[in-house]
Amino acid sequence: MTSPYEPYEPGAAPQPSCPGQGVPLPPEGAVPPPGCPAHEGPSQTAGHPDPNVPMRLYGPEFAADPHGFYTRLRQYGAVAPVEIAPDVPALLVTDYRAALELLNDDTTWSKDSRAWMQTVPPDSPVMPMLHWRPNVFYSDGPAHVRYRDVIVDSFKLVEPHELRARVHDAADTLIRRFGDRGEADLIADYARLIPLLMFNTLFGLPDSYSDRLIAAIAGMLEGNSPEEAQAANEAYTQYIMELVGAKKAQRGPDLTSWMMDHPNELGDEELIHNIILVMGAGNEPLANLIGNALARMLSDDRYYNTVSGGALTVHDAINEVLWNDPPMANYSAHFPVRDVFFHGTWVRAGQLVMVSYAAANSQFDTTGAQGPGSGSGSHLAWAAGPHACPVKRHALLIAITAIERLTAWLSDIELAVHPSELEWRNGVFHRALAALPTRFTPISPDQAGATPWQTSGPSSSTPPEPTSTVKQPASAH
Repeated sequence: MTSPYEPYEPGAAPQPSCPGQGVPLPPEGAVPPPGCPAHEGPSQTAGHPDPNVPMRLYGPEFAADPHGFYTRLRQYGAVAPVEIAPDVPALLVTDYRAALELLNDDTTWSKDSRAWMQTVPPDSPVMPMLHWRPNVFYSDGPAHVRYRDVIVDSFKLVEPHELRARVHDAADTLIRRFGDRGEADLIADYARLIPLLMFNTLFGLPDSYSDRLIAAIAGMLEGNSPEEAQAANEAYTQYIMELVGAKKAQRGPDLTSWMMDHPNELGDEELIHNIILVMGAGNEPLANLIGNALARMLSDDRYYNTVSGGALTVHDAINEVLWNDPPMANYSAHFPVRDVFFHGTWVRAGQLVMVSYAAANSQFDTTGAQGPGSGSGSHLAWAAGPHACPVKRHALLIAITAIERLTAWLSDIELAVHPSELEWRNGVFHRALAALPTRFTPISPDQAGATPWQTSGPSSSTPPEPTSTVKQPASAH
């Protein structure tokens, strides 16, 4: 396999060269080739990146301190060489403006990964996330527009008030399971289950399928081994095929049926792979958004009184997470259709280039005041351009409602560990907590009118007024 980090040979164009070799220098910011005295010196471990050594973005070290990695990667310039799995090199865009340029240029950059797939081990643990499929994520031009219209039009049929009622129902169902214990892992017991309860019903499957979906999506994103990633990919595909089979036999008022009956007439394979994408994008990243926002609220003194009317709100927590710890941290896989010199780096045709939303966002403060654009909504957590998330309003409504519902019922909830003890899951693509242990005053069925046990339906329940007694957060102990 040819390494993307070898000296570039772009046909008749001058090769980027070392000073004093009689060849014109590359544009400012380009990395000289290996062996150039201008770049001899300490390796990346000493704080100076070695252009011959791509930085590994997998394993516990990266999960524990991704922003430290991004700081070192920026020393390469706007684009840095990385390794996203063993023997899988890539280039990572860490600069905000460069990321926007790439995401909005669908002439130079393609989403089709089929040629790239021939250059990496077929059993790589990242393959389930980068394997080409006939869906909206890996298509260009008219095919992309056709797929995107099906998704956007189908989600338009989901009324916001009905979606909010579904969130209330799912939240109350989960709180019933742990409310009387006085403690809960808000990742395993809440954040990861809310999207599953939501999307199982939105796509037309019962809750009994949720455990299969959790295991499959988590296995694909984490990719702890080739075997785990492959098994997860197969389990997820089987799950979707069963869903489509059930809806073919009997339609219903659900997203699967609406996508089947859309005028763009997706074939069976197209339908399956677009549902695979939408359900995957709607579950794990949404769970991470809820979990990361809850962690921020419970570990940051500025949110100390949020649950009882503090100055900062759930919306503020969500926005800070989208800036600083976006649930999908590194993705937007692109492949140039021709050799291109991009922000100081030569990129070969078909080479994998990914965008780091987290690195690009963290160039600026959390208010966006120092970044491009006019407000704090200009983060890249939803990507940008023609491939930006098509249903971000639905995701935001679910996340905000789920957090507000939880904190209304459990108004004195606090972290059960110090924030520094929270652990993050491995994975190059996502930013996800392994657990979020909390404690709170138990609520029980005999508290008439004050717990979700009295809820007869998602539209009839009213959370209690927040109590005036709020426990001191773990961060302040």
